[in-house]
Amino acid sequence: MNRALTLAVVMAAAFAAAASAAEREPLTTIHAIKSLSKADARAGLSVAFEATVTYYNKTDVDLFVQDGQEAIYVETKQGKDLSPGDRVLVRGKTRDSFTPDVLSESVTALGHGSLPTPAQADFDQLIHAERDCMLVTVHATVRSADRVNFGNMHGIYLRLLMDQGYVDATAVDTDATVLHDLLDAEVDVTGVVSGKFDSKMQLTGILLEVSGLSDVKVLKHAQISPDLLPITPMDEVLSAYSVRDLTRRVRVSGTITYYQHGSAVVLQDGARSIWIWTHASSPMRIGDRAEATGFPDARSSFLALTDGEVEDRNIFEPIAPQPATWQQLAIWNSGDPDGHQNDLVSFEGQVVAAVREDSQDEFVLSSDHKLFTAIYRHPPTSGRLPPMKSIQPQTRIRVTGICMAVQANTIDPSEQEVPFNILLRSFDDIEVVANPSMLNTRNLIVLAGFLLLAVILVGARGWAVERRMRRQTAALGYIEQRRSRILEDINGSRPLAEIIEQITELVSLRLQGAPAWCQIADGARLGNFPADIDHFRVVHERIAAHDEPPLGVLYAALDPLGKAGAGESQVLSASAGLAALAIETRRLYSDLRHRSEFDQLTDIHNRFSLDRNLDILIQEARERASVFGLIYIDLDQFKQVNDLYGHFVGDLYLQEVAQRMKRQLRGGDMLARLGGDEFAALLTVVRTRTEVAEVADRLVHSFNEPFFIEGYVLSGSASVGIAVYPEDGNTKDRLFSSADAAMYVNKQTRRQEIVVPPDQILG
Repeated sequence: MNRALTLAVVMAAAFAAAASAAEREPLTTIHAIKSLSKADARAGLSVAFEATVTYYNKTDVDLFVQDGQEAIYVETKQGKDLSPGDRVLVRGKTRDSFTPDVLSESVTALGHGSLPTPAQADFDQLIHAERDCMLVTVHATVRSADRVNFGNMHGIYLRLLMDQGYVDATAVDTDATVLHDLLDAEVDVTGVVSGKFDSKMQLTGILLEVSGLSDVKVLKHAQISPDLLPITPMDEVLSAYSVRDLTRRVRVSGTITYYQHGSAVVLQDGARSIWIWTHASSPMRIGDRAEATGFPDARSSFLALTDGEVEDRNIFEPIAPQPATWQQLAIWNSGDPDGHQNDLVSFEGQVVAAVREDSQDEFVLSSDHKLFTAIYRHPPTSGRLPPMKSIQPQTRIRVTGICMAVQANTIDPSEQEVPFNILLRSFDDIEVVANPSMLNTRNLIVLAGFLLLAVILVGARGWAVERRMRRQTAALGYIEQRRSRILEDINGSRPLAEIIEQITELVSLRLQGAPAWCQIADGARLGNFPADIDHFRVVHERIAAHDEPPLGVLYAALDPLGKAGAGESQVLSASAGLAALAIETRRLYSDLRHRSEFDQLTDIHNRFSLDRNLDILIQEARERASVFGLIYIDLDQFKQVNDLYGHFVGDLYLQEVAQRMKRQLRGGDMLARLGGDEFAALLTVVRTRTEVAEVADRLVHSFNEPFFIEGYVLSGSASVGIAVYPEDGNTKDRLFSSADAAMYVNKQTRRQEIVVPPDQILG
């Protein structure tokens, strides 16, 4: 379906040569057209030939025709009344494309006959374009079969494994009932060889255009139906894993504890749980018993199933969440039975902040002076999102959800604590345990009113005593208002410097106008610092931190003739506590934002940050009609580094790789780690595909020099694939798919070259 993409230069050349082409006799055979040189095809020569339709879809412009053993692609109009087997007369002009093809002026149906006999094709013939545009039959095994959307159309997408490689097949068909029976089946697929192309019409993969599922002939069903597979214990699914793409499909059973539409499902069975990557978007109910089949994987250092097919049995057997502490959830040790990765857990903490983003709501919680995040990912919706659950800061809540390590793939097998998130299923997973403290502005004002009323009623001590009490009460109320406002600002968005200045003003107010200032450790001096400091008696209080050096010092300049009292120390101590809370909260929030957007190992952007920026860039590109580039990078033979020298050296190698590649990018570009040994670069401002290719070439050449790590000399390399918006896709998923497919072709063509020979990694 990508053959309609042509370069503007091709069309300009065709129009320039139109006058001379009109004087020549039209070409009357497909053989004559296919025999043209690129220069002749660009001349826009007239054609008028008969052939048989082998593929046409009314909702698209792609038409494939064949005459004998010759076949060609024709770009026509949508909505024509054509079907496979029709004999047609095609009139139009030649174009220079992947091979010469035709831009039609008219396609006239002459009658209906039989289709050409499909040619048997192997992978080598397909990848070398020896069967380009022909009706062929391929022998393959179905790896996945899914119902997908092609724009506004529903269709079927098949992933096929042939003897030498993978091909894809698309069928504009809405019957998804047979897809389950196709899994792992040995089939003959009959379709037209189209292909996947970039904007220069360079082949990036094989795509078969199939008229319908009737052209998928099952020769041999799977040896055992996915429904009849024996239940595999979740901690043993990796036993079916194969590094040669011979991985067996396994079947697991458990209770659905988490479901993310079109992305993932979590099943739990007793103390075992598993993450399942799936394309399924059918409704599933949390708490139902379900069975799933898929291919074992160990991404990010935890067990998972990929290409999952999940069936909800509609038997309600909910799992009770396991109460846990921060220390229990932070354990990451492959041999520790107390680990809770992917488990349904409940956990208590105090709300620090709540943030709504486009794709998810985040509740930042504190427990034992450590932060973690509870995340609710928004379900797909075309309307407005429901209101975010309102929870006041300092509220103690209990959250229930799936425990997910933030950076599990970099964890050393030795026992240590790692950051984690709790994935919520709905807002019902949040339960308020205790409301904020009663010490707030409103309650203080009410208390002051009662005190004032009591003073008025007593009246025994006279007008002077009553007046003095009013002044003291008003001062106390004002001070408490200022303190409450400072607490609100700490939990809000006011800059730290302004909050510290408010605290110094509060100190000055409580010490009868004495100058007060704060010296931040390794930072600024804020507040009222008197020029004649030598004429004052200076008192101070350290701003203490938990198990860290002091965060700073709070000072006050007092009357040198006055006597030191306990009140001075109490004022400074309480104010230092406020300052410590402000500084630590801001640092914790900054650290949290950094953890959510940056990879903890390499300190470059992570997958979530890349997704968010890519969404923004696509929206901007649509508004400005601009282009940008995406580069997909996969490190070659990284597993050997971990296997030969251990994960510590592997982590250092990833850090050095990230820095090298980052130096190759331009200002404004983004480098992100997607996970494991996969990276991506987002080029925000480009004009042509050549610019993207140049940056990709620099990234590849950044591996030319060896890496010197812990006394070892390592050689490295990477495979890259590029995609350009909107030529290769106008959505995030399509851009990733195009770049990934281009990288896959690049890796396949370089497979015979041993980029990092095992016996040469160590210099």
